[in-house]
Amino acid sequence: MTADSQDRSRPQVLARLDQIEDGGFFETEARVDGDDESVILHREGAVVRAWLNVCPHAGRRLDWAPGKFLRDKQGHLMCAVHGATFELAAGECIAGPCKGSALKQIDVVVREGAVVLST
Repeated sequence: MTADSQDRSRPQVLARLDQIEDGGFFETEARVDGDDESVILHREGAVVRAWLNVCPHAGRRLDWAPGKFLRDKQGHLMCAVHGATFELAAGECIAGPCKGSALKQIDVVVREGAVVLST
């Protein structure tokens, strides 16, 4: 077994659950489809959702500074560049230049207090 195959057999830990404020966002890096990507984690209690940190409108990051995200008055995630607004259940754009598209979801699970990529 090579070192590379051993690494793939281990779950990729993205964050500890306690690093993510309940109701908040957390930016991390993950290896997704062979590429290193910026990933947004959003926590609601024990549930964590994850998306690539890429706005479907122009392919830019959503954060205004690394790990710093904007919200509208309803708590939706907003793109810092063009103001696209995303609901948090499925990452669908509900307002702005990419209305009707969605963020690319990343499957994650919470195991023993850690957020890991689901395989």
